[in-house]
Amino acid sequence: MNKVLIIGAGGVSNVVVHKCAAVPEVFGEIVLASRTKSKCDKIAADVKKRLNREVITEALDADKVEETVALINKHQPKLVINVALPYQDLAIMDACLETGVDYLDTANYEPKDEAKFEYKWQWAYQDKYKEAGLMALLGSGFDPGVTNMFCAYAQKHLFDEIHNIDIVDCNGGDHGQAFATNFNPEINIREITANGRYWEQGEWKTTEPLSVKQDFNFPGVGVRKMYLMYHEEMESLCQNIKGLNRIRFWMTFGEEYLTHLRVIQNLGLDRIDEVDYKGQKVVPLEFLKQLLPDPGSLAENYTGKTSIGCVIEGIKDGKKIRKFIYNNCDHAETFKEVGSQAVSYTTGVPAMIGAKMILTGKWKQAGVYNMEQLDPDAFMEDLKTYGLPWHVEEWSSSVE
Repeated sequence: MNKVLIIGAGGVSNVVVHKCAAVPEVFGEIVLASRTKSKCDKIAADVKKRLNREVITEALDADKVEETVALINKHQPKLVINVALPYQDLAIMDACLETGVDYLDTANYEPKDEAKFEYKWQWAYQDKYKEAGLMALLGSGFDPGVTNMFCAYAQKHLFDEIHNIDIVDCNGGDHGQAFATNFNPEINIREITANGRYWEQGEWKTTEPLSVKQDFNFPGVGVRKMYLMYHEEMESLCQNIKGLNRIRFWMTFGEEYLTHLRVIQNLGLDRIDEVDYKGQKVVPLEFLKQLLPDPGSLAENYTGKTSIGCVIEGIKDGKKIRKFIYNNCDHAETFKEVGSQAVSYTTGVPAMIGAKMILTGKWKQAGVYNMEQLDPDAFMEDLKTYGLPWHVEEWSSSVE
């Protein structure tokens, strides 16, 4: 019987636990651990109510490798699913190495004291995991994750050569709040205020934050203004999609959101260094996080849909073609199913499917892997089965 340890108790974790509990033939036992055990207990109670499955809950400070090692040794899971903060990735990977357990996450490592996220720290574990006969699956969320799979599927089935990829991400929903983030505010604001970057002709090019923008007609949502950003899946895709000339990432933001963001920056509330306040050391962005709505609290009143996909250009049978592979996800429907909004749902479902791929042996191989390095077919089928159906369309115009 497969047992999994899920670390983290935020909105994404809520989805992962519910979706794992709904597949008992793969996930026989579930242990949920977080720094705040009461959050785990709340998720476990909802799973019991909806699915009549028991979830074991534990308190855990995942920053401390020795605590995670002790918890793994206590429960002997076959896989650790990390949906905690990206700051904790390396500590959890170390604990998995020490205890001989496979590892999965949804977002790459980010140092707490520097707004910089990239895969180099986790890729450095390649030899250690390979020698230990363990697997580490990186970025099994939506973007990164499903978008990587869209590209891998296109490379395998739709194109002879892929030249350009534009990953486009729109949350067309409305949560009724003046300003709120759809996932952890610290990570969200650090990500958005960073320089834009894209890969073209073998090198990275940099833009000022949110300085490059254009309109795009998102299926199921309509025309929205999207902004060029850096996003981690590009770092691996530019290495693993052969013949690629250019890859970019775009995300939509409303004017009210951007106005609030400018005020936050102008006031210095996005700072990640410590400041003195009445003899106490305070990190402004961490303080701001406490003032903003918990992303999990947005779900109940959320309306509208997300629309996320990949515009891919290349060659098939000697002809230039352009395809758009995408998914729409409805906030109200995901709340009805698991009590979460669609941004959490689109990350949590792929985490469960990635775990299923490992536990059933479809993706079991030693080493550290990004999603597109693995066969996409079974994963893509499971997306349809477990709530994230996808569509392929001929696309008439390119992204400028």
